[in-house]
Amino acid sequence: MTLKINENRNAQKYTWQIQLGRIAWAFGEFIFRLIPRPLFETRCWILRLFGAKIGRRVHLYNSVKITFPWLLEIGDDTAIGERARIYNLGKITIGARVTVSQGSHLCAGSHDYRSPTMDLQKLPITIADDAWICADAFIGPAVNIGNGAIVGARAVAMKNVPAWTIVVGNPATHIKKRSLRVESE
Repeated sequence: MTLKINENRNAQKYTWQIQLGRIAWAFGEFIFRLIPRPLFETRCWILRLFGAKIGRRVHLYNSVKITFPWLLEIGDDTAIGERARIYNLGKITIGARVTVSQGSHLCAGSHDYRSPTMDLQKLPITIADDAWICADAFIGPAVNIGNGAIVGARAVAMKNVPAWTIVVGNPATHIKKRSLRVESE
């Protein structure tokens, strides 16, 4: 039994429309990166121009790497930190009030390791409202991060993370429930 890697390499994975979009985005991404740090709304405007659905008051830093803007949805008041990688071969949906910290990697693509041709998989990721993806964390394909969940620094989440839980490590392991402190008036 051997892999048929050449068949994978020669397979048509994207339509010509998507290929043209990728070429156009290469120029759009160049401009995205040139926009000074505090001009968040301008970067959001560029992403919307390329089909992203971006909420209000979203902070995306100019070093964020986005593969396909048209497969990205971000809710209001969300922040995506320096050097975060949004490898969205499949759709990535990020809710409201989410923090994706610096260096995090959201990976919505993989290969079917059982297939001799290692077929490309474009699997979605969903990060629900009020979640926090800490620095350098990795979120794998087809993973859902629940409301208010925290994926700790450098954690590797390859399975769903339930709402209001904190996971750390590789593989990400539940350590406790997340609870919010009640602020006194």
